[in-house]
Amino acid sequence: MKPFWIKRYLPMKTIRITGLLAVSLFISVSMASGQQANKEVPPLKERLFYGGSFSLQLGTYTDIEVAPIIGLWIMPGICIAAGPDFQYYKFISDRTAIFGGKSYVEIIFLQDLDNIIPLGVHLGLFLHGEYEVLSLESAAFKTAPYESERFLVNTFLAGGGIRQQIGQRSSLNLTFLWALNDSGYGIYGNPEIRVSFMF
Repeated sequence: MKPFWIKRYLPMKTIRITGLLAVSLFISVSMASGQQANKEVPPLKERLFYGGSFSLQLGTYTDIEVAPIIGLWIMPGICIAAGPDFQYYKFISDRTAIFGGKSYVEIIFLQDLDNIIPLGVHLGLFLHGEYEVLSLESAAFKTAPYESERFLVNTFLAGGGIRQQIGQRSSLNLTFLWALNDSGYGIYGNPEIRVSFMF
């Protein structure tokens, strides 16, 4: 018998996709660690990175989002990161604040497109898997009566993106993500498009 939280929060499709992503990540890490066995691992401070995204739209429709991250290159081409997320929306007299956190893993499977197609375009391509927990305001997302003032929504997102190196340790990323489990609250676009920085 499955625990009640799996039935309620994690449909079987999501569990299968998450399992597939975990197995793929494990295989990638195992292969990469075998290749790196004879190489010296850089110190921790050189493997840490920071970044995130910020958006601002003011006017009749106000949309403010701040999502900083801190991450770690666990090996060349594979990184993990986590950070808080805050969003504020206002449309005429309706307003709400959303906050929470996320963690993700990225696998860069192509460091430089110019190595394959010599066009002078130096873009990288990566895969991205993310788990996000957000606290939503019941009054903005549910119909009365409310059990509590706020409630949590757990979402798995997966996709990929394009990475433009803009320095030795910094990059500009364009990421396309799809929510693997639909919460029904219309929080994400389809796809969710994000522009973020890493340094």
